Amino acid sequence: MEKITIKSEYIKLDQFLKYVGIASTGGEAKVIIFEGLVKVNGEVTGQRGKKLRKDDVIEIENTKYVIS
Repeated sequence: MEKITIKSEYIKLDQFLKYVGIASTGGEAKVIIFEGLVKVNGEVTGQRGKKLRKDDVIEIENTKYVIS
């Protein structure tokens, strides 16, 4: 599991995908999210503006990230 440190209270899911390099644009992040390829805390989400906070676990293509 890869730890991702953020300096703010939260990061939105689409911004997170760009931050870790999975998506290069917001449009690409939107497609990845709406195709159901992203799980947050074990559940598939379709909310690109979902706020990720400390200790949230994001899973994409069998890779897990934790917000710290």
